[in-house]
Amino acid sequence: MNAIELTEGTVPEIRQTGRYAIVAITRHGVEMARSLAKQFPDADLYYMSKFARGDEEQQGIQLFTGSVRLLFPALFPVYEGLILFISLGAVVRMIAPVLKDKKTDPGVVVIDDKGRHAISVLSGHLGGANELTREVAALLGAQPVITTASDVQKTIPVDLFGRRFGWTWDPISEKKLTPVSASVVNEEHVAIVQESGEKDWWMHDTPMPPSLKIYDSIEEALAAGPDAALVITHRQLRPEEIPILDNGVLYRPKVIILGIGCNRGTSAEEIENVIRETLDHLGFSMQSVKAVGTIDLKKDEEGLLAVCSKHGWEFVYYTPEELNEMNIEEPSDTVYKFTGAYGVSEPACKRYSGQEKLVLTKRKSGNVTISVGVLA
Repeated sequence: MNAIELTEGTVPEIRQTGRYAIVAITRHGVEMARSLAKQFPDADLYYMSKFARGDEEQQGIQLFTGSVRLLFPALFPVYEGLILFISLGAVVRMIAPVLKDKKTDPGVVVIDDKGRHAISVLSGHLGGANELTREVAALLGAQPVITTASDVQKTIPVDLFGRRFGWTWDPISEKKLTPVSASVVNEEHVAIVQESGEKDWWMHDTPMPPSLKIYDSIEEALAAGPDAALVITHRQLRPEEIPILDNGVLYRPKVIILGIGCNRGTSAEEIENVIRETLDHLGFSMQSVKAVGTIDLKKDEEGLLAVCSKHGWEFVYYTPEELNEMNIEEPSDTVYKFTGAYGVSEPACKRYSGQEKLVLTKRKSGNVTISVGVLA
């Protein structure tokens, strides 16, 4: 097996198959790295060729010669996380030239040569390094070292709040992530208003600090005069509610289900316009759409597939028999004649959402019929 030759001024060619890279440069480090790789199937292993055992090709391990510093320009753009059996000081110096942005840099975890400590070094939150550190430490029997304030204090990580449920923060809140995070970790009065989405978001084994206070409405929260706010809702805020975002972050839980029927060949542009117009009329955010449901006759409908792919929405389809099992308010003999189902958008939306009563039973616009439901 040919080793990767690391040379100045050249980004080496690597084989990336996993989401994570494990790198070692010492004999002890290689021992631990090989052991970890067996327990971590979604990782690619790299180490210096002088520690080769002879089974590297069979194991898919990549060897290298030269300074490991020259490997990082190849690893950083393609891996979600790097697990490094290298001293912390050396890692800090070597990764400095390839750092770009905390939103895109991979998580970096460093393990000492005795395997005693796993240290979250870079992109603790957004890059997932803190979670990765805990996982690696558990596998190695090491002590996880995490310095992120919200993790240490066991409070809400504002930039990751609800991420495990698929929540996203609204772009209008981006500039408020840092000041609101400061309010949270400094134990200032932070109002939390939740109108939709998963309720089991408190992830710590200690009670929520008294500085975080839950309110039933934005109006009630504004009246309390908080220093900052976290608002979780699928709807667009009314003008009188906007001041809550003066120092607040708005989160979008994935709770909106769309049922859609359309004529064959309907363009993605027309479908998306109908969705946008409908949600705007309802006062809902496109960011909170979770899934689109339809009939299996439309499983290859290019316009539908394109819209779902563009927005990252789940695309589900049902047989006519499955749709006919649902109670619908507006059955159509004409739809049944062509599809074998008495409706498409309404029953598809009800079947996925599990809601007997939809927010919008059915609306027809041009070539598109749409129904809207909200998950409980």
